[in-house]
Amino acid sequence: MPLRSAPTTIRRRAAWCLAPIAGAALFASGGGSGPLAAPVTGTRVYVSNADSQDLSVYTLDRAAGVLLPLQTVPLGGQAMPMALSPDKRTLYVALRSQPYRVVSLAIDPATGTLTPRGEAPLADSMANIDTDVTGRWLFAASYGGHKITVNGIGADGLPGPVVQTLPTAPNAHAIHADAANRYVFATSLGGDNLSSWKFDAATGRLTANDPALTTVAPEKSGPRHFVWDRSQRYLYLLDELDAALHTMEYDATRGTLRAVQRSTALPAGFTGKPWAADLHLSPDGRTLYASERTSSTISSFRVDAADGRLTPLGQVPTEKTPRGFAVDSSGRFLVAAGQDSHSVSLHPIDPSTGVPGTPTRVAAGKNPNWVEIVDLP
Repeated sequence: MPLRSAPTTIRRRAAWCLAPIAGAALFASGGGSGPLAAPVTGTRVYVSNADSQDLSVYTLDRAAGVLLPLQTVPLGGQAMPMALSPDKRTLYVALRSQPYRVVSLAIDPATGTLTPRGEAPLADSMANIDTDVTGRWLFAASYGGHKITVNGIGADGLPGPVVQTLPTAPNAHAIHADAANRYVFATSLGGDNLSSWKFDAATGRLTANDPALTTVAPEKSGPRHFVWDRSQRYLYLLDELDAALHTMEYDATRGTLRAVQRSTALPAGFTGKPWAADLHLSPDGRTLYASERTSSTISSFRVDAADGRLTPLGQVPTEKTPRGFAVDSSGRFLVAAGQDSHSVSLHPIDPSTGVPGTPTRVAAGKNPNWVEIVDLP
């Protein structure tokens, strides 16, 4: 399935918008935003670009099925993992170049443009960040530092200093709290496990659960990203090194996992070295998506609501080396970032099957790697 560019009329419209966008980028570096084109819809897409050290902001025009460039925000560091505050008013971006820090940006509720508000130190280069359910704590996982950390977040939405650092097995990669905010899980890509932690939302402290680890087989599978289903009965885990997708039954009372099923995100006939990346569930919980970077594909799986098991629906081509992607709140569009194409694809999703279709493309910064989507109030 070939990638296609936006229609000529849309390309002209996007180019017409670039003049005010350039002004916006200059203002953004000083903490403000410049003159912007009138918003087309109430949905914004945020993409972090590691090598150009900035963020790309787009309007998602659902009617036309395109992304329209809106703003570029320089950050002065290697912008990679992002997280949204629970109220969607603040975007957090971890910079993986020294000095390691997290940047807080206010999301304008009227335009969706970003204004940098402050920075806080991080304990290391972080592969993943996320907030707890209350928005008072920021979790981070360090791949090279083999650790997870917690920063406090003030009532103003600004993170403070690191309050806890915990060692993990090699190459911590993802960290998230469950919906009840009682347990936090973190993957160890080099240790082939997920660690389970009891979480005290009053103090922000993590303590090892019992059992503390869930081992992922076989060895050197490289557990990377994970998501819970909507009911919190199942957890889905994507391995980076073998592109396996694990379905696990989740006991929310004890914070434990039990393996149920093993699937694959590799296309049929795949030859090469697997290199899976990102994982997301559709808003209705019926379809699970996974990206694989060697084949540059997005896999789709039908989710059985009764037992959580997955039925593969096949793969579709997307941007080259799709490190990160996201699904919009309507479930009608999937946005994939091409780490090596320096572009972003907007895939329409077939509502009857849940399978992404032929995308339109738009330029991003250098090495786009993470995607977040916000509906404006």
